Amino acid sequence: MTEYRSQVEDAFPELSEIESDSLRAKVRKAWVLALERGGWRDIHDIPYAWNIHETSNVEHVRGVVRIAVDSARQQRDFHGADPDLDVIRAACLLHDVGKCYEYVEYVDEDLTADPNLEYATDEIPHSLSGYALAHEVGCPLAVQRAIPHFIGEIPTRTLEAELVKSANSASSNAITQATMGITLKEWVAKYSQTTK
Repeated sequence: MTEYRSQVEDAFPELSEIESDSLRAKVRKAWVLALERGGWRDIHDIPYAWNIHETSNVEHVRGVVRIAVDSARQQRDFHGADPDLDVIRAACLLHDVGKCYEYVEYVDEDLTADPNLEYATDEIPHSLSGYALAHEVGCPLAVQRAIPHFIGEIPTRTLEAELVKSANSASSNAITQATMGITLKEWVAKYSQTTK
């Protein structure tokens, strides 16, 4: 567990920017649980997508945090909005933690060791398993509600949830363009109908 804790802290320096010690600990705990259950040897081996391994999930998550926090600051400074930066950082850091479960079967077996098959499956979308992990470790409801990022998963969207969702789309578009030469919308259209 100590090794996973160190991996999480090293991979996500943005954790230190969460002002609440309690929330920071809960985000870290969710990642540690997900890594343990997924059986991952190294947090950097989790791919961004089941078929895009050139970019790691860590890189994507960090990009989402940066984009969302920058957007929140613009909303505050330019429009006078008051988004909660702790909620945004925590939800961004957790929005794809569920990939620790979902992508186990899409990587070489030597990248994982004894995944817990009760959790490590692609049957539940990563945004929902991430929501469940955040709930399990006791993250505030505001963080939990900002994690599911696909349309229709949560009926009421907060300002923080919208920032997470739009930052995720921005980062995802950059990654699909850089790695495959297509937009996220084109990636979804092409691969959502195929079996992984």
